[in-house]
Amino acid sequence: MAPVNEGRRARRRRVATTAALLAAVTALSLTAGCDSPDGGRDDGRAPDQEQRRSPEQPPPATGPVLAVKIDNVRQARPQTGIDAADIVYVEPVEGGLSRLMAVFATELPEAVGPVRSARESDLELLRQFEEPKLAFSGAQRKLLPLIDRAPVDAQPPGETSGAYYRGDGRPAPHNLYLRPDRLLPSAPGADALTTGFRYGAAPAGGTADTSETVRYPAARFTFTWSGSRERWLVSQDGTPTVTTDGERLAPATVVVQYVNIRTSEFHDSLGNHTPYTETVGTGKAKVLRDGRAWEADWKRAEAGDGTEFTAPDGSPLNFAEGQVWVVLVKAP
Repeated sequence: MAPVNEGRRARRRRVATTAALLAAVTALSLTAGCDSPDGGRDDGRAPDQEQRRSPEQPPPATGPVLAVKIDNVRQARPQTGIDAADIVYVEPVEGGLSRLMAVFATELPEAVGPVRSARESDLELLRQFEEPKLAFSGAQRKLLPLIDRAPVDAQPPGETSGAYYRGDGRPAPHNLYLRPDRLLPSAPGADALTTGFRYGAAPAGGTADTSETVRYPAARFTFTWSGSRERWLVSQDGTPTVTTDGERLAPATVVVQYVNIRTSEFHDSLGNHTPYTETVGTGKAKVLRDGRAWEADWKRAEAGDGTEFTAPDGSPLNFAEGQVWVVLVKAP
């Protein structure tokens, strides 16, 4: 593995400096709020007037999200840990196949995988998060310098001791798994999901829709509404998608996002060029929730922004609470 470059060292030095400054400010704040000689508080508040976080409020973000590239060919299924992800992105790759990127913020499973390699368009997609940790099995040699310069904390095998292991019963490369707790001490919380997604009551309108199929040249996804579970049951290539624990993958919201897909300068060992999925810009989408479908517009002005989804009249389009799948597919 290539050594950590100067750009990453510089980012870490900035993080350390920021932490030191925050510690100094905190110490000054605690000193100013100490008890006064007469037993009162110098900040002028009685103890029962101190601000407290409401139990309904989510805790603030405590760190970066964890994004894991997931193998999605038939030999890699069933996968592990994907049901704990907050967001699952479906991305087109070489040969008309698909790969997943699972993003974790509110829960960290014991293991995730099988883990596979990164692509150039991952770097643009991940810019919406604050220096996310990106777990991947490796990347093409010419792509590695771009990953090193990107504002991500790259975590391939060998970067953090004990983070990866090889599972039994499957041949390589479909047997590489990640222990998320080796990369994050705890889940950072929902506030780390700076995607621009809005959650809440279902918008008005929409049309009844209990099944949607999305086709890639060599892959097929079907999402079927389950009224009893109030979730969309995932099938791939005609087979129900389950985890290694037997859990059916069932997001609350599915977004079919139509994007521009162009050819990148990178290619696989067979000479197939890697598609580059553009997630900055504008376009159309279909949002599935509660057994209904809404036509939508999406907008992401800059790479550092989240993606806004709106109804044709411009009103925000709320997602249902729970896991979200975003299926990135070539615009017609």
